[in-house]
Amino acid sequence: MSSPSLQRPDASEYAPHFEKYVSLVPAGDILATLATQLEETLALVRGLSESQGDHRYAPGKWSVKEVLGHVIDTERTFAYRALRFGRNDLVPLPGFDQNEYVSHASFDRWPLQELAAEFGHVRHSHILFFRHLEDAAWQRRGVASGHEVSVRALAYITAGHAAHHVRILRERYL
Repeated sequence: MSSPSLQRPDASEYAPHFEKYVSLVPAGDILATLATQLEETLALVRGLSESQGDHRYAPGKWSVKEVLGHVIDTERTFAYRALRFGRNDLVPLPGFDQNEYVSHASFDRWPLQELAAEFGHVRHSHILFFRHLEDAAWQRRGVASGHEVSVRALAYITAGHAAHHVRILRERYL
């Protein structure tokens, strides 16, 4: 049997609203996908000027910096869930309000390249975390935001969520 990190999660491993993220992840080893995505995202963001980081494609929409900050915050949240469930902690975890997180983070005051560096460090630490999980941990499940989710699904959701926002950056911002 192949490693759980090479197997796409079954739809029973995550809430239906996460399918939009899981479906964006290519077949293959999720660790390789997370690493490739890290390099591609950093190349995109590092190629932007500070003024491009402040751009909003419409009034009331997040800036490029806020989108990147949101990806960082969300990745931390998903990885925390994976840590808890991977260690067999079955205490249900609450959801979070992404808009409240962004509105209280002041991402627009941060230099874009510092946000890029932070994304790089956060993603790299999560790749190392997932790399060192035992096979059984990938299959463990817990409840987050009122829905059961597996550790494997959280890795895929993390990658898909970032892919979703990078696509939005390319299509609507750049």
